[in-house]
Amino acid sequence: MALKRIILEMGTGNDLHGGDYTKAALRAVQDALHHSSLAFIRSLGLDIRTMQVEVTIGVQQPEKVDIEAVSRSLPYGIVTARAVKGGLDVPEEGKHDRAVIASAAIAVRFDLP
Repeated sequence: MALKRIILEMGTGNDLHGGDYTKAALRAVQDALHHSSLAFIRSLGLDIRTMQVEVTIGVQQPEKVDIEAVSRSLPYGIVTARAVKGGLDVPEEGKHDRAVIASAAIAVRFDLP
């Protein structure tokens, strides 16, 4: 058998004040999760504990994302997460505050024939 992607879901999240990349990333993950209902997994008798979940977060400063916090935010499966360059920083004019926009892509894979 081989790992096969059965779903790819995207989401966006932001932190409007404070420039917190982890907060924006967590919101992007929750946005993606709220777009999906994986009812067919139960219908097919698949075990959610064996589900492989790959999370990719795009932000301007990937090193500032707490990847462990992102991984813990997923409710099921064997989770791997990474942060890459992407997203958007929006500076506030005349101040030192910025809005951070994160993008999340969540791929779910199962070992299927």
